[in-house]
Amino acid sequence: MTRRRESFTELSARERSIRLLDQDTARELLGPFDRMESPWLQSQGITPQADDGCIVIKGSFNGKPGVVIALEGSFQGGSLGEVSGAKMCAALDLAREDCERGIMTHAVLLLETGGVRLQEANLGLAAVAEIMSSIIALREFVPVTCVIAGPVGCFGGMSLAAALCSNIVMTRGARLGMNGPEVIEQESGIDEFDASDRALTWSIHGGEQRVAMGLADVLVNDDAAEIASTVRNLLSQGHPAVQRTTAINTYSQLIANLDPSTQWDPISLRQPWHDARAAAYEETA
Repeated sequence: MTRRRESFTELSARERSIRLLDQDTARELLGPFDRMESPWLQSQGITPQADDGCIVIKGSFNGKPGVVIALEGSFQGGSLGEVSGAKMCAALDLAREDCERGIMTHAVLLLETGGVRLQEANLGLAAVAEIMSSIIALREFVPVTCVIAGPVGCFGGMSLAAALCSNIVMTRGARLGMNGPEVIEQESGIDEFDASDRALTWSIHGGEQRVAMGLADVLVNDDAAEIASTVRNLLSQGHPAVQRTTAINTYSQLIANLDPSTQWDPISLRQPWHDARAAAYEETA
């Protein structure tokens, strides 16, 4: 009898978080009843959410302490504001403090976000910077894993935070990029990027392409059990041999060597980027 697949993307951020943790270990911190909502939205005609779209749940992975921090893509496109940013940053810092006391606490980020919340622009930007700093500090002790499942994707400043993670897990339906298709079209015109062209969008930002280029690590099906198993396996393996952010020289050289007169397409870009990642591994071997 085949197992019935449970779609991960159809779950709420809270449900996704609980599915990743060991059964009956989930405990939410600063949940909806704590009323940690944005003080800035109501005055702009937007109904705030009691958890500000950021869910923090402690529990365990394979019996070891862990925390899942998830952005709810259905609330304001998963955008990051002052409160949600502070919750994420504090959770990462608490995990680091645990590690410093010898309690190795893993962190998993579930990022469904368009980036900084426009209604809280400067506050959101400051939060992204703090989150990035917290990821770097925590990954000195334990790997930090990011899951991007869809349908919102991960864009803007939070794509930079994702890039700092030790491992990135993506589904084929997920997307990852600094600027989203709509933003590129708006700023540079439809000749530069037709955001309505779904095939083009996923050929550039989609999970399959990002993994093939080495900008993400594992491609998974939209299956809650498979994603949970993948996350646990990555955490058990410890730190990757190379952090992408330590291979700056390799990637900088790759970009410098790309001939702008060449008509590159997504498929032909896969090999040089894949080779660059392999070269980075060889340098540390």
